[in-house]
Amino acid sequence: MKEKIQFDTICAKEVPDPRTTAPHILPIYATSAFAFDSIDQGIDIFTGKEKGHVYSRYGNPTIEAVAEKIGRLEAFGLDVDPGAILFSSGMSAISTLIMGLLKSGDTILSQGNLYGGTTELLTKIFQPLGIQTTMLDLRNLEAVEQQLKTDPSIRMLLFETPANPTLACVDMEALCGLAKKYGVYTFVDNTFSTPYLQQPFKYGVDFIVHSTTKFLNGHGNSIAGALVGRDKELMRTKIWTAMKLAGTNSSPWEAWLVHNGMKTLALRMDRHSENALGLARFLEAHNKVDRVNYPGLESHPDYVLGQKQMRASGGMLSFELAGGLEAGKNLMRKLKYCSLAPSLGEVDTLILHPASMSHLNIPKEIRLKNGITDGLIRVSVGLENITDIIGDIEQAM
Repeated sequence: MKEKIQFDTICAKEVPDPRTTAPHILPIYATSAFAFDSIDQGIDIFTGKEKGHVYSRYGNPTIEAVAEKIGRLEAFGLDVDPGAILFSSGMSAISTLIMGLLKSGDTILSQGNLYGGTTELLTKIFQPLGIQTTMLDLRNLEAVEQQLKTDPSIRMLLFETPANPTLACVDMEALCGLAKKYGVYTFVDNTFSTPYLQQPFKYGVDFIVHSTTKFLNGHGNSIAGALVGRDKELMRTKIWTAMKLAGTNSSPWEAWLVHNGMKTLALRMDRHSENALGLARFLEAHNKVDRVNYPGLESHPDYVLGQKQMRASGGMLSFELAGGLEAGKNLMRKLKYCSLAPSLGEVDTLILHPASMSHLNIPKEIRLKNGITDGLIRVSVGLENITDIIGDIEQAM
């Protein structure tokens, strides 16, 4: 057949989509822009008269489908219809929420035992921009209310439960009640638990963040983050605008990897929790271990609260050997199967030393005040046979 256009034009032009039936698996829409049927359609989409995709930084079918799925999981069984956005990382999700809601002169009330990267973000990036952070023991509800009452600049209450790496828990229902009383947004990092184990919307939380890199994906092959907000309109306006203009959006490939990993989320979290409890009990009974932090242990100070808020206690724990830092280093040098890696939530067991890795840049006095000692070891307990996990750590000790 004789072509009506030239060879190099055929090379350059996109081929028509030959699909006749719906794909069984969500496609990866690897496109930066979307073509309009006409100039009139383009105008209607840009002006908001018609819904449609424009540019993948603004929105992309793969990204939006995965974000919606995470929102559905967080709202499962609850009378909530949240909005959800997927980001390039958990840190960009946190950054975008703060940029979208707060301004210079506002204050964030938080806790000292946060993930080190979050603490650095608050103190090294937002504090110089005029958004201050006050650190407090959020388990002391009287102190929290006093702070909210005396400091009207507080606009957001940001917390983790369980916290990284001490696994301390805070009372979400009580904190949300106080925040609502004083007109303050509540924002929780639910990365450790995932919506399978813990649903913060149930307790009144406004915003939930995930580093989807971790348990939601579960396979250590992508970096992305998610933000789920109770107020769908606020997510669609202020937060989406901040994401679009700051360029903190996820890529469709990363979104697809998260989607693929989430298919086994429930199965994985059950096994993570079962293995972590088994390891925690072994460590607690070992004469070389001084302390074990795991909310599923009756000895944990927040055991009762954890049982109330969580379906199971998750796959994260931390512990301290009787020999302190040197004993911890020796243990990590002798591991054979467990991996030394600065991440968590993957199918294999990952071990990290917070003081020299995740919390390296946090002032020592803040670390020690919040139980993040030089000898603390954090474990993301994987899906291996529990006898192999325990056996490796036992031989290393």
